[in-house]
Amino acid sequence: MSFDQEITNALKTLREGGTILYPTDTVWGVGCDATNELVVEKVLQIKQREESKSMIILVSDVGMLNRFVKEIPALAWDLIEMSEKPITIIYDSPRGLAKNVLAADGSVGIRIVKDDFCQRMIHKFGKPIVSTSANFSGEPTPENFDAVAEEIKNKVDLVVDWRQDDISKTKPSSIIKLKTNGEFVIIRK
Repeated sequence: MSFDQEITNALKTLREGGTILYPTDTVWGVGCDATNELVVEKVLQIKQREESKSMIILVSDVGMLNRFVKEIPALAWDLIEMSEKPITIIYDSPRGLAKNVLAADGSVGIRIVKDDFCQRMIHKFGKPIVSTSANFSGEPTPENFDAVAEEIKNKVDLVVDWRQDDISKTKPSSIIKLKTNGEFVIIRK
């Protein structure tokens, strides 16, 4: 299937409140509309994950980030610009997202994707999407599509065909928690 057809199929599923298994700029993810509490609950059930754990959210660009985060610390812009590898930043002041994607303290991890497929899909969708690794909670993160459990593949509404044959080993993003006062903590390198 073509790149554009894959995006069209993913958009149809996302708009209908479905879940997708898709390649990101890091690892394969289980995703959905990050503003829809009911479909986020489906993702939590697929992963067998507690609601108290937050999920990473992907946005297509700076404009979308600004729409869903009230206050972006100045350091975030430097980190986004200078980082050579994908970086997820935890923000204290999200807005407009489903409550069950947020951490217990109300924060959320958001990454501006650099992957062409994700960027175009999210841009056309017009809203952020969930990106939680395609594994059961507590199990190792799959390094490529072949390592994703069949049970997960069978539970999502759509498995994206794009990049399934890529066998290179991928790694999750770095995660940095930023406070609006400029303090930061490295959660994952």
